[in-house]
Amino acid sequence: MSDGALVLFSGGQDSATCLAWALARFERVETVGFDYRQRHRVELDVREKFLPELRALFPHWDARLGGDTRLDAGALAAIGNTAMIENVAIEMGENGLPNTFVPGRNILFLTLAAAVAYRRGLKHIVTGVCETDYSGYPDCRDDTIKAVQVALNLGMESRFVVHTPLMWIDKAQTWGMAMDLGGRALVDLINRGTHSCYIGDHETRHDWGYGCGACPACQLRADGWRRWLEGA
Repeated sequence: MSDGALVLFSGGQDSATCLAWALARFERVETVGFDYRQRHRVELDVREKFLPELRALFPHWDARLGGDTRLDAGALAAIGNTAMIENVAIEMGENGLPNTFVPGRNILFLTLAAAVAYRRGLKHIVTGVCETDYSGYPDCRDDTIKAVQVALNLGMESRFVVHTPLMWIDKAQTWGMAMDLGGRALVDLINRGTHSCYIGDHETRHDWGYGCGACPACQLRADGWRRWLEGA
């Protein structure tokens, strides 16, 4: 198994920053994305446009960036009952979690990603989950990711390393990381070329990017952008 990396790339700000992080560290980097009938399915279209633009803007990364795999995770939609998939109002549930929480999503994504990495001979798996600046999802926690890494290595007799570059930083620091990795060119590409809005609004443009401006993902991204500019 090589020291190459597989990045879980959704088409959003966080995973795009993680992709740049991986490209700066590994000689061989591939990407994987998932179609789970998400309400913001436009992110799948956005990611297809982002990759060639990234190659064109950063020729030194082009040679490192390998293939992209897109997998069907539609079973999550069949389970249903989440505002991330169904057209319902975003609100807090009785269990204290927002109804945008998709049970098992990140655990499933990491399992599928590890299967791809196994077949592709890639040791490192990179995901943009974050415990510091997130929506309260338990499958984004550091303890969860570490437990999944142990299970994957036991179950596949491998030595995968799951990297979470954003785990302990907020959205403002994520913009700062992008700036450090690729300068203003990368920040601008992520700003205009990614999608994080839960509602799926990719028509309304703000200074921080596209989105409805009201959902939790948009609020986090807008606040992070403002705080990064103030501290830049």
